[in-house]
Amino acid sequence: MCRRWHRSWGVDRTVLYHWRNLMPGESGATADSPVRELRKEIRDLKRVLAAMELDFFKGALQKVEARRRTGSGSGETAATTRSGK
Repeated sequence: MCRRWHRSWGVDRTVLYHWRNLMPGESGATADSPVRELRKEIRDLKRVLAAMELDFFKGALQKVEARRRTGSGSGETAATTRSGK
């Protein structure tokens, strides 16, 4: 990788270091850090989303099972496609 890539973007190296130093790392984030708060919010939202997805798929599975139980009862197997092999 070329060490002078920053020049092709028109950004001085000192500016890049300044930007890097402004970004708190994992250990640099304080308890009141906005980055830390946003990471916590993202983690919480992912948990909520996972619970909603689980509820959705449980409900969908229950509907499919209910439809199978209330089927015609003819003993026929469900329609599937054959692979032809």
